[in-house]
Amino acid sequence: MVGRAMALAFMLGTGVVQQMARILPASQQMLLLGAAVVLLLCGAVCSGALKGLRPVLWVAAFGLLGVWNASWQAQDLLAQQLPLQEENKPFKLTVQIESLVRLQPDSRSFVVRVLEARPEHVPEFVSLRWSAQEWGGPYAQPKWQDFPTMAPGQVWKLTAFLKTPHGARNPAGFDYEGYVFAQGVRATGSIRGTPELLSHRPQRWSVNVAANQWRHRLREAMLPYVQNLRWGGVILALSIGDQASISPPDWQVFNRTGLTHLVSISGSHVTLLAAMSALCFSWLWRRIRVAGHAVTEYVPAAIAAGCLALIIAGLYSLTAGWEVPARRTFIMFGVTVTTLLWRLPVSITQIIAVAVVVVLLFDPWAILASGFWLSFGAVYVLVVCSQWSGHTLWQGGRSRWQNYWAQWRLAAVWQIVITVALLPPLAFLFFEISLVSPLSNAYAIPLIGLLITPLALLFALLSLSPLDWLTQWVLWACHGLLELNMWLTVWLGEHPLASLPAARAPAWVLGLGFVGMGVALLPRALPFAYLGWILVLPALCWREPVLGPGQWRLHAVDVGQGSAIIVETAQQTLVFDTGVRRGPQSDEGERTLMPYLRSLGKTHIDVLVLSHADLDHVGGASSLLRFFPVRQSFSSFPLESHLQREARLLNTNTALPPLPQAQSPCERGHRWQVDGVQFAFVWPSATLYGDTKNKDKNAQSCVLQIIGQYHRALLTGDVGVAEEKKLVETGLGAHDVVVVGHHGSKTSSGPEWVAHMQATLAIAQVGWWSRFGHPHPEVEQRWQQAGAQFLRTDLLGAVVVRSTETALHYDTVRQQQGRYWQNPVGWHADKGNY
Repeated sequence: MVGRAMALAFMLGTGVVQQMARILPASQQMLLLGAAVVLLLCGAVCSGALKGLRPVLWVAAFGLLGVWNASWQAQDLLAQQLPLQEENKPFKLTVQIESLVRLQPDSRSFVVRVLEARPEHVPEFVSLRWSAQEWGGPYAQPKWQDFPTMAPGQVWKLTAFLKTPHGARNPAGFDYEGYVFAQGVRATGSIRGTPELLSHRPQRWSVNVAANQWRHRLREAMLPYVQNLRWGGVILALSIGDQASISPPDWQVFNRTGLTHLVSISGSHVTLLAAMSALCFSWLWRRIRVAGHAVTEYVPAAIAAGCLALIIAGLYSLTAGWEVPARRTFIMFGVTVTTLLWRLPVSITQIIAVAVVVVLLFDPWAILASGFWLSFGAVYVLVVCSQWSGHTLWQGGRSRWQNYWAQWRLAAVWQIVITVALLPPLAFLFFEISLVSPLSNAYAIPLIGLLITPLALLFALLSLSPLDWLTQWVLWACHGLLELNMWLTVWLGEHPLASLPAARAPAWVLGLGFVGMGVALLPRALPFAYLGWILVLPALCWREPVLGPGQWRLHAVDVGQGSAIIVETAQQTLVFDTGVRRGPQSDEGERTLMPYLRSLGKTHIDVLVLSHADLDHVGGASSLLRFFPVRQSFSSFPLESHLQREARLLNTNTALPPLPQAQSPCERGHRWQVDGVQFAFVWPSATLYGDTKNKDKNAQSCVLQIIGQYHRALLTGDVGVAEEKKLVETGLGAHDVVVVGHHGSKTSSGPEWVAHMQATLAIAQVGWWSRFGHPHPEVEQRWQQAGAQFLRTDLLGAVVVRSTETALHYDTVRQQQGRYWQNPVGWHADKGNY
């Protein structure tokens, strides 16, 4: 029990560090290490009446060691910060490719180790992207370009513009900066010109490079076979962990049916493959004789099979990319084999505890990965199930079919328990609850784990051989079984009740759910323990506190160089603009707004306002209409015509997304009131409907006024100085919150307008290193001199403003959820109340 408590303390100490905005100084880190050593020594020498303090001292020591280990490794990475004066500057680099190269039609992406650099002071590991010179625009399908073969271990000489990693930051959104930091990457860059290949052999060998060279070789051999197959990308993912070929719609199917863990390399894949290998080898080992003696007389079959299982698990984990679930499984196999060799009595929970400590010891950022919690959580639930359901699956006195039925019934119960137990973390991470997960996993786990994955690995190995006929046959069998699996899965995923939306609950609600599960999974320990499941319900049914009459909440979403705003009242959800379209299969409606709205628990949009037809404002409209039913839309252009034009440019045969139930132009004077909040369009005076001569889309932007009981807000689209003057002339009053026009461009936010608004908060939605130079320094200074707090989404992330009877509150993601790894160029002000 003490060892498991020590592992828990180590995990908690590691987790505390990953929530810090700043890492402890080196002097304090040494104090922590010294205190941990003292506590360990004191616990070791405790005797007599003080012997009872030993567990407490050791648990405390491991907690401090967890803090020190994570802090020390983080400090080492932070020291590799790219100098601020060298941001976005060209560097001449000699690099060695470390990762498997990500293949896209018009680009290549990979992580490199920097061997030489001019100027110096470049981080050791950098993520680079080499893009084709031609770009056909956001609607053009990318064409396959000719790139030289790039493989792990190669040494290249190149020129790249480097930056410190920066990504969009939204509540409950993907933290790109934290992700690349966990990979050891401290700079990203784009390659200019043509790189020069210096060597095919690595200058610095490592296990990682050797594993990725092996993965590259397998992929090169497999691609000619699978590149034209419907589920070829899934075969690549199951065999070598390369998920780049799986499309976003396919990922949505896996999420809705609860099979994402099977497409990724999960612990179950490694376990089943290693277990099957061990069983076969054990059977063979018992039949081998040397000089008339069975080899089991020298090495028991269990130990021989265990060692082989460990080797198989290690090789597959490396081939699959060494992700957290695979690492967890390999370490657990390692501990199990070690205990067999040394005849040590160790329980499965102790093995889990050791695996937790070892994983976090070498990778303290693993605790941030969803795979860490889902993998260890699933194993723990299985262990608990086995304890309270009994260990005897085959009983005498019953027929063979009765025993089979008992086993299948028990497996079904376990699957249901695991599914329910994982619902809170899955809802917290992915904002939906899969209702068909028990059914889909019931057939997919044995089908993918026992048949498809072994066949995929066999196909991968055969693709290196000259036996083309056998390779084709194995691939045919593998893909055929996968098609059967996916036919059932797609059918389930398309059902309207396949999944339910789930808002992200606060961390304390999720923690309460874990406590309830811990109680419910131990029914023999406490009476009425099953009532613990009640504590799980808040994490699944969470809703944000309802706003009062006259109150509103505004979300200025971080969508880069574009605009997307969500306004909530007690009963209404309004979306103003939908962000930018970046490519034919990439837009901010699907990438950012959809998960943002789902994290808020939204299932529909009451009002959709599209200010004007520029792609940085309406680029995500089509995707948003596919995901959410919209009751009413307002726009300064014909929405259906825009969607039809977009479909023609995308050259797709898919039907248009469902249109809003009602469509209207956003003409000045149109107003409505809901929940004590008034919404009114104050511009434009005339729309572009039927006006083919007026080409100035910005001048026709919808401008929406929000008047609550306590505060006012104004959403201005891209209107310019001329429109601002006309609005002032119409008698438009002051506003507490203004989303500045045209992203802070010099063509908007004129002196008269800024002075007239008397704003408390001025919000600029802009992209990092905007090529347009937004916001203009004069505009930013003008708002600040007028007394407004100027909030930039590129520096602060998403901005959330709440109008209440007490004050006007605002939060920014980078200050509220600040972490030590985030880009140092940003805002560090305190939380604001006005």
